Amino acid sequence: MFKIGEFSKLMQVSVRMLRYYDEAGLLKPAEIDRFTGYRFYSAAQIKQLQRIVFLRDSGFTVNEISAILKHRDDDFTLIQLDRKRDEAKAALDEERKKIAKIEAAISELKEGRQPIHYDVLIKNIPAYPVLSLRKRIPNYFGEGLLWEELTAQIEKEKLELPQSALNFAVYHDLDYRETDVDVEVCAVVTSLGQYNRSPMFRITEEVPSMACMMVYGSFRNIGPAFSAFAGWLNENQEYYMCGFNRQICHRGPWNEIKEENYLTEIQIPVALDLNQSIAPY
Repeated sequence: MFKIGEFSKLMQVSVRMLRYYDEAGLLKPAEIDRFTGYRFYSAAQIKQLQRIVFLRDSGFTVNEISAILKHRDDDFTLIQLDRKRDEAKAALDEERKKIAKIEAAISELKEGRQPIHYDVLIKNIPAYPVLSLRKRIPNYFGEGLLWEELTAQIEKEKLELPQSALNFAVYHDLDYRETDVDVEVCAVVTSLGQYNRSPMFRITEEVPSMACMMVYGSFRNIGPAFSAFAGWLNENQEYYMCGFNRQICHRGPWNEIKEENYLTEIQIPVALDLNQSIAPY
């Protein structure tokens, strides 16, 4: 048997953590002296502590470690390890995005680049007959899955879209969402005959005043475009935002090799006063 100090030194785990694992029910001492209260650990507990430390260093919480230890099942442990690996990969991807943003900012400062200028054009957007699919998706990056599902459904119904059909997405949330995003993808059709029997068919509402911005280059430029639009609203205070944003990707990775040639159109409904509103669509 090892005293708690000896066990701490041998396993390179602090006495404080051993006491914490005891309180959390992860690793109870093999024996506690009923007169002195001293904790003693056995050699048989070495492997269990090594497992706890491994899981802790892999990012598992105390509750998650407790569940794994209770199951004593390799299949359950493998599932939890797969999940934690996926979480770590997602976190790593987010960190890489942060690094890319920082490097872009450093590059711009070093090269003395001027900020991208975004022109705002107000135009009327007519009502469109469309085939559409609307769902809540985990985040904005999942929009491509909606387009794939819409395309598959169109093929299933044996419908043919016009060549060079206008495609756009409608974002039905009035605020920015990090998760659970309400998105509708729309493919404009021309003749109504073959389409209006489809459950995907609808006619979008006309938008009398749509503020439109053309965003050239990387999709990373879309965020600054919204910031530029905020500046435009501040300078043109007769306008107010209303309704739901749309986005049209005229050129993207599916039809353009070079990222600097991408072209995205952002459309934001506006009105001249707060009493003027655009019907939800």
